[in-house]
Parts: sequence; structure tokens; C-alpha cells
Amino acid sequence: MSSVLNTVSSLRLSRVYNSNNNNHLRLPTHSVLTPPPVSFTRRRLTIRAADTDTNEVKSKAPDKAPAGGGSSFNQLLGIKGAAQETDKWKIRLQLTKPVTWPPLVWGVVCGAAASGNFHWNLEDVAKSILCMIMSGPCLTGYTQTLNDWYDREIDAINEPYRPIPSGAISENEVISQIWLLLLGGLGIAGLLDVWAGHDFPIVFYLALGGSLLSYIYSAPPLKLKQNGWIGNFALGASYISLPWWAGQAFFGTLTPDIVVLTLLYSIAGLGIAIVNDFKSIEGDKALGLQSLPVAFGAETAKWICVGAIDITQLSIAGYLLGAGKPYYALALVALIFPQVVFQFQYFLKDPVKYDVKYQASAQPFLVLGLLVTALATSH
Repeated sequence: MSSVLNTVSSLRLSRVYNSNNNNHLRLPTHSVLTPPPVSFTRRRLTIRAADTDTNEVKSKAPDKAPAGGGSSFNQLLGIKGAAQETDKWKIRLQLTKPVTWPPLVWGVVCGAAASGNFHWNLEDVAKSILCMIMSGPCLTGYTQTLNDWYDREIDAINEPYRPIPSGAISENEVISQIWLLLLGGLGIAGLLDVWAGHDFPIVFYLALGGSLLSYIYSAPPLKLKQNGWIGNFALGASYISLPWWAGQAFFGTLTPDIVVLTLLYSIAGLGIAIVNDFKSIEGDKALGLQSLPVAFGAETAKWICVGAIDITQLSIAGYLLGAGKPYYALALVALIFPQVVFQFQYFLKDPVKYDVKYQASAQPFLVLGLLVTALATSH
């Protein structure tokens, strides 16, 4: 402060001297003794800088906490809100995500129904159960474990408390589980072909093709999931087309028209797959994955999602109507209506907060629509 005062005093003295051209110095005492405004300005700037730093620190605080007090039931199903677990068998089950098995199991049911050759006797029921075990626990479990393995870097950002990024299960244990489930599923597929008396092992090749699709979906260098359109359609086909094909090929004959119809239905599966992308936006951005919520933004992706689900089913209903099956078409439309209601009630409001609630509410109607379509094609 003293240096500032001295500087100002010198400037004022020089100015007074030059303006009067004489040796009399008139000191403007008030101007010299008044503290210059610089000090106040510097103090205000310092305070604002401190506020900014504090805000920046707060914005970096994580908004997700490890699920330390989660649900044991959610842990067994492999869904959000799972409790932390140390039992290795429970962790292994969690990696297979049993909550994802029912659509594959249901796909087998639809394929068996579409074949027109399923009968309610002990042998056919046993065959269908074995086919469901292949599609659900084995090959879906393989797919989910494999996907978690290759998603461990993303999960370390989005869900660091999951089994692999948290270190609850070792690398060797995960890899051994992947191989066990894959070989078990392929072995059952071969057994089903023998049981059905197939000259060509179609169920085995469907299982092998689906397993390969699962691998290139999750693993580099192809990693189909990096592209929101291709990856989600591949996922939709895996959940709708492949188990349907397996069930129909096992109990009857897989025909080209069914292949086309189920692939079209897989567009609805694409929409279902998009639902799961919203919770991973942060990690997908960090690792350069072009999921649809990342590529188009969450707001646009919401409408792409519901459009894919609803328009596909309406198109299938139109196909059934054109094929002379109006009652099946009407039943399918009736099953679409509650899905739309739940979309507006839950998903379109907040796809992250209500994703589980939306899927639990709406998907039963979608899978019932699959069965309606399967029954329509069997007659």
C-alpha cells in the first residue's frame, strides 16, 4: 500500500509542478490519502475466484454411489440396486443376469408354437425345457458374462460396484465361466439335434451363430455395440429371432417367411435394447461408443426407441390383417395399447430413473404379442 501511495504522490506532484510552472507545491491531500480503488477490486476478484473453485469441485463429485445397501434379490437377478456380495456362486449367477433369460425362454415357446408340432406330452415338454436351458441360462448367461467382461472399463465409470470392476471375482474365474457356459450351450444344442433326429444339425448351428454374434457384439475389433443401430439390432435379433428359430427348427421346419417376419420383429428388439443405453451415456461418451442416446441426444433417442417398438408391432398387426387373420391382428393391437401408456407414464418422463419400472410394466405385453404372432403363423 505504501508503494502505491508513493507512486500516486509522485504522479500528482509532477502534474501540479508542470501545470503551474513554479516552485510552489500544492499537495492535494485528500486525493493522496484516499485509498485507491485497486485494492477493493482485487479483493472482490479474489472472493469470486474462490467461489468458482468451490463450484467446480462440487460439480465433479460423483452422483453414483456403490450399492452397499442394495437388495439381495436384485443381486441374484443381476439388475441395478444389487447388494454387494462375497459368495462366489451368487456373484457368478449375477454375471449371467437371470433377469434377461425370460425373453429367450419365451422365444423358444413362440418358436414351438409357430411350428404347429408341439404337443402337451412329457417328451415335448422335456424337449422344450432343455431348449430353454440352452437359450436362457447357458447361452444368454454366456452372452451377459462376456459382455460384462468387455464392458469392465465402462462399468468402472458407470457402475464401479459391479462384480468385475469391483474385483469381487477374478479374471480367471470370469473367463472360465464364459467357456463353461458357451460349451455347455453348444453341447445341449447338439444333443437337441440328435433327439429331434435332424440330418442337418440346425439347432447346433443356430446356437453357434448366435454365440458368434454375441462375441462380435461385445468384443473388439468389430464390437458391434459401438454403433447404436447395428449393435442394438443384433441384440434385438438375439432376443427375438434366434430363440424363435431354435424352437421352430427343433419342433418343426424353419421357413423363409418366418425368418423375415422375426427379423422385422427384431426392430422392436432394437427399441428395447436402446432402453438400456440411457444409463450408460456417461461411460459411452468417455470411451467413444456411439450409442443412440450419445449420437442423437437423450431426448431424440427416447422417441426413436418407442417408435421402433410401436411401429414395428403395428406393422406386424397390419401383416396379420392382410394375411386374413383379423382376430390375431386385433389382439396384437390391444397388447400394444398398454405399452404406449407405460411409455408416457414412465419411459418418456425419465428413461434413466424409470427404465426398470417401464420394462417390467410394458415388456410382458410385448412378449405376449410375440406369442399371438406365433400362434397366427401356425394356422
